[in-house]
Amino acid sequence: MPPWLLRGTGMGVLHAVAATLLAKVAVNSPTDTITTRVVTIALLVGAAALWSALDGWLRHRDPGRTWFAGALLAGVVAPILSTIGRAVFVDQTGIGTFFDEFLGTFAFTALLVLVPAGLGLFVGGRIGKAPGEREPERPKPSPGPKAKPGPAA
Repeated sequence: MPPWLLRGTGMGVLHAVAATLLAKVAVNSPTDTITTRVVTIALLVGAAALWSALDGWLRHRDPGRTWFAGALLAGVVAPILSTIGRAVFVDQTGIGTFFDEFLGTFAFTALLVLVPAGLGLFVGGRIGKAPGEREPERPKPSPGPKAKPGPAA
């Protein structure tokens, strides 16, 4: 499985579950939505940052492109699954709300994955060496220029 598919699907499912839970909270106790929304967004940002920092620390191949494609895929997967989740678990949402949900959620989800992932890759790449990684070989210093023999005195 390509790494971008795993990251995109994983983050898309995580965002869809969060959106479904937020809709459930909004229906059951509308006064708690602000705090719940802030905590949920913080957890989603933390998940993307932590996962990408781990990728940066483990020095995966081409992590920037992987997370960019994964963020776009998460932007597609999240609204589809959150519409299904709300239809099943919250309020029998129909397909009529799907297009509004898709357009409104795609960009937000993609950015909510991409920005913390970029930060995580930056931080993870600067953390010490990963397990099993060898220290890069440094070139040996060359000896200085040899002294030319001067005139004998």
